[in-house]
Amino acid sequence: MGSLDTKQPDYDVLIIGAGLSGCYACYRMRQLGVKVKVLETGSSVGGTWFWNRYPGARFDCESYTYGFFFSQDVLDEWKWSEHFAPQEETERYIRFICDKYKLWEDMQFNTRVTRAHWQADDCCWKLTDQSGRIYTSRFLITGIGLLSEPTLPNIPGVNDFQGEAFHTSRWPENVVDFKDKDVGIIGVGATAIQIIPEVARTAKSLTVFQRTPNWAIPLHNSKIGPDEMETIRKGYPELLKKIDASRLSFMHEGIDDSIWDATPEEREAFWELMYAQPGFGFWISNYKETLTDLKANALVSDFVAKKIRQRVKDPWTAEKLIPKTHGFGLRRVPMETHYYETYNQPNVRLVDLLETPVDRIKEDGLQTSQEEFKIDAIIYATGFSAITGAFEAVDFRGDDGTRLLDQWKEGPRTYLGLTTQHFPNFFMSIGPHQAYGNIPRSIEYAVGWISECIEYLMQHHITCIEPKEEWVEEWTEHVHDIGKDLLSNTVDSWMTGVNKNLAGKQKRTIARYSGSALDFRSRCNAVAAAHYDTFTLK
Repeated sequence: MGSLDTKQPDYDVLIIGAGLSGCYACYRMRQLGVKVKVLETGSSVGGTWFWNRYPGARFDCESYTYGFFFSQDVLDEWKWSEHFAPQEETERYIRFICDKYKLWEDMQFNTRVTRAHWQADDCCWKLTDQSGRIYTSRFLITGIGLLSEPTLPNIPGVNDFQGEAFHTSRWPENVVDFKDKDVGIIGVGATAIQIIPEVARTAKSLTVFQRTPNWAIPLHNSKIGPDEMETIRKGYPELLKKIDASRLSFMHEGIDDSIWDATPEEREAFWELMYAQPGFGFWISNYKETLTDLKANALVSDFVAKKIRQRVKDPWTAEKLIPKTHGFGLRRVPMETHYYETYNQPNVRLVDLLETPVDRIKEDGLQTSQEEFKIDAIIYATGFSAITGAFEAVDFRGDDGTRLLDQWKEGPRTYLGLTTQHFPNFFMSIGPHQAYGNIPRSIEYAVGWISECIEYLMQHHITCIEPKEEWVEEWTEHVHDIGKDLLSNTVDSWMTGVNKNLAGKQKRTIARYSGSALDFRSRCNAVAAAHYDTFTLK
């Protein structure tokens, strides 16, 4: 074994990203007493909740389940004001944690890591930022998120537009006023579904340019008063038990009821009940075949399509808003407040890009195959290079200069979704092949596992850890196997690595762990209990 005392680098641990992963990783490293530094591209903490500050941005799962559970003090002191908190409240929550534990002291902002290279001779990582400054550390933790590299549409003339232009994930901190303006929005993913009703309130006109419609159901948000917040606090212990026993770490539980055992009337009554409830219940607590049986999924889809037709007055628009080829829940289900009703407003128009594609973006608007639109402001709700995109944005190189992009050119190859071959002392929080679902709950587990691993290495004077090839192969094959029967892996979406605006992102990959969070934690715990014998330790 080596010694951590030989030729110490600048830091024991460097963390890339100051989102939820980076903040919690900083807290855990501080608990270990190691020298740590967080490097963040933005000007403050928050990650997703720093960048995505567009009007209408908010949680799609219950606030009090989305927060961290590691600190009883935070649970006792923090008050949520809504069942589904808006962006600004979530950002305050993250800053509150950083204030309470003085995490700011170990954070550096406006610092974009461009290169991260493993130095085998010194057994450390060498990172370079946009200014050329170099940082070295024994261990590297990435907390760079699933959805952090935005993409613009692959349309000629994007840079020619002379009006105001915004991407939903790079929204300015100042308030944007759309009053008396003609606005165009390209894309109808989850962010667009949230922002469209807000923009339509004040804009002179709003034209929605839609390529692929998405499914959405009502959010049913409401305020949380002092008495209800106190009740929620008292129920945290039981809530945590429920979350940790859930497949996706949400408060909603799955059911074993079969859709084929219910009559059409019973199904309709059940779906009406679930549709009227807040949160992810309609998705998670639906009949067990919903996400694996096309016929069952078609029945659920028909129910949601009927709801859309009831809510949108114009029949043509209603039909355009209903996905034609994909079933409900096969894409991530974005929740909404009054999205469909927005299309009933006289200042809102839908344009189907499958029928009339955008030929180019001009200085003063857009030109489709049939019509020219004069526009004052364009909003790009065109998504991200998801899951692996943030890793592709940094020049990661491991043993012998191995490029991470080359390692993953046919799709991610990981061990436990936390490590990858040829990249010693390299850990990922919420990278590919991890259990996602409720993201903060997943982060608490992933960062906790990483922290305990680093603690073990330090206690045993181990300077280098890297997963063995056979276990990387076994884990990657396992991830592929458990995802093969899930209908969502048969659909082009960010969850299968497809982005039609990016070259090389047209082929589906298995980039996420489709098993239950319980199974994921069980496998990872077993590795730790066996003293990491599936890794090469030096």
